[in-house]
Amino acid sequence: MTVPMTDADGGEFDGRSLHERIAADLRDEIMSGDLAPGARLPSTAQLKDRFGASNATVQKALQLLKNEQLVIGRAGAAVTVREHRQRTIRPASYMAPAESGEPYRWLTEAAKLGARANSELLDVGEAIPPADVADALGLSADGKAALRTQLLTLDDQPAELVTSYYPLDIARGTPLTERRRIKGGTPTLLAELGFPPRLSVDRVSARVPTQAQYRALQLPGDLPVLRTLRVVYSDHDRPIEATVMVKAGHLYEVQYEFTDG
Repeated sequence: MTVPMTDADGGEFDGRSLHERIAADLRDEIMSGDLAPGARLPSTAQLKDRFGASNATVQKALQLLKNEQLVIGRAGAAVTVREHRQRTIRPASYMAPAESGEPYRWLTEAAKLGARANSELLDVGEAIPPADVADALGLSADGKAALRTQLLTLDDQPAELVTSYYPLDIARGTPLTERRRIKGGTPTLLAELGFPPRLSVDRVSARVPTQAQYRALQLPGDLPVLRTLRVVYSDHDRPIEATVMVKAGHLYEVQYEFTDG
């Protein structure tokens, strides 16, 4: 059911064009599972009647969803929901250090779901981090941290842009500052350095992507991204890593598990 927005005078208000509103409603039905993978979308005639729209407007809405890789089809043929497009991210699966000789857990967990995962190291260096990262690491306003940026892909498609920051007194002189992959991932290395991860805290928000995020993730339009700031603490509540993870909001959801008590 569509819930209309109202303006200050109580009238209905939605500043988006009609084809954007149609795409938004269908996108929600796809992501919530009301339109399951492989299901046919309503016909153009049905969508015209439902939304009071012209044929051209309906086709513009469907093109948005095709560009987002949520549906597949061509003019004059049935449009269906693409198979296995939305992925569920379970952060708890990636937290523990990898076993000796094993690859980074993000790669192995993706493989368990039948995806072909890869990581590309984009940048390594020292930088002044964003203010929320600096605050999480206890840095001054102009304090620097070691930086590692990588692009994670699933089935050769950009999945997540990941930028991690480390206190310099931990990172300097270690593989964290070297432009190469770290065997087993950074959780394993940090544990070997005497800073085992004990607690991770996530802050998740939806944002309009920056230009760099838009390009790296090859986003199809003006859609929000999911931004996660993950702060990892070691013994004595010391922050040892702060990571900004950005992924396309229309393709991913995040699942957290909690126990009572």
